[in-house]
Amino acid sequence: MKSLTPRQIAFIISFATALLTTAILLLFQYLILSYSWYYLLATIGILFILMFWGILSLLNYFITEKINPIYKTIRNISVPEKVLHGDFSGRDIISEVKDEVINWAKGKIQEINQLKQMEKYRKEFLGNVSHELKTPIFNIQGYVLTLLDGGLEDASINRMYLERTEKSINRMISIVEDLEIISRLESGELKLMKEKFDIVRLVEEVVETQEMRAQEKKIRLTIKGGIERKIFVRADKKRIYEVLNNLVINSMIYGIAGGRTTISFSDMGDNILIDVTDNGIGIPEKDIHRIFERFYRVDRSRSRHYGGTGLGLSIVKHIIEAHNQTINVRSSKEKGSSFAFTLKKA
Repeated sequence: MKSLTPRQIAFIISFATALLTTAILLLFQYLILSYSWYYLLATIGILFILMFWGILSLLNYFITEKINPIYKTIRNISVPEKVLHGDFSGRDIISEVKDEVINWAKGKIQEINQLKQMEKYRKEFLGNVSHELKTPIFNIQGYVLTLLDGGLEDASINRMYLERTEKSINRMISIVEDLEIISRLESGELKLMKEKFDIVRLVEEVVETQEMRAQEKKIRLTIKGGIERKIFVRADKKRIYEVLNNLVINSMIYGIAGGRTTISFSDMGDNILIDVTDNGIGIPEKDIHRIFERFYRVDRSRSRHYGGTGLGLSIVKHIIEAHNQTINVRSSKEKGSSFAFTLKKA
């Protein structure tokens, strides 16, 4: 059953009150003054009309002057870009106020949950940065103290410790540079320099660069279908090189001896799909949705052993999204992983 509007309620209250008041006045006048029925009926009509419209006006004033401003205030707070004007007569303002308050409360609860999530992410992020920088800093401190304690005069260790110090410094520089790239991509400060280039040739360059590492890991790098054809895309060549390089390195970090990494291409209409697939250890299902987070590692000891900063996949995702494209991952434990992203055809 449809609920009554405030104005309908006001009308009923006004009518009932006027009727009751008039009846009481009628009875009083009949008993005390004993006027004629004609005069009494006329008096009843006039009194009823005056009482009815008087009470209705008071109720309407309360609804219009008191409830409407509350409704407008709530509405303008919840939708600040839409300042409301005009008459709200004929509408169920009380129900609308109730709905607005409920919707506003739901929105605030959602905002609070988002802020809590952001706070959790911030704490986790700061903890990860601190942890990642702490290791090379402590290493540098240990090497320098050893050298100051007499190791500098010992030719058998001074050069070795200096080289280790340099590696730790380079690791810190890599972390800071990667964080800077992500920050600039997120803020839009890092402008893409798009150009037309052959994506197959760029993949070949990445494979050539990583060939030595692949041989050390006993992993075979292949380009599916060979490189006899050219596929032109329009993108930032330098950044896409970073994407491919990160994905290939990642496939080898989590690869297996005697395994393979294959890069293939698929025509997707206006886009080209580039797929980097390996038959390595794979990613547990519980970790897949987090692998693009900063510093998140499925196997921390394994990735640190090969010098990863934990920011590679996060950079990959940001670069692809900056191109208004998408990247997806499919993986099965002990069977391997596949990272596929799209680029616009030239």
